[in-house]
Amino acid sequence: MYDVYIMASWRNGTLYIGVTGDLARRVYQHRTGEVEGFTKRHAVKMLVHAEPFDRVEAAIQREKTLKHWPRRWKIALIERENPEWRDLYEDLA
Repeated sequence: MYDVYIMASWRNGTLYIGVTGDLARRVYQHRTGEVEGFTKRHAVKMLVHAEPFDRVEAAIQREKTLKHWPRRWKIALIERENPEWRDLYEDLA
């Protein structure tokens, strides 16, 4: 199982899109700052959207597609599934 996920710094804040084979572990790494780079620099720690895929190729294609979307489409996607911008990491534990 693979997941495409969107993380945010806060509601309508900085967004990050990624793909992983272990969503709980990867989000934990972002939250604790284990991962150097964009998410650490911009304090992107909230999991606000995730989509599961059976095949890594499909997950990677979806990640690429989402990364090319305009910001307003990404926000609409998040708000359709998670209108309160709740941190979904709590659901993984």
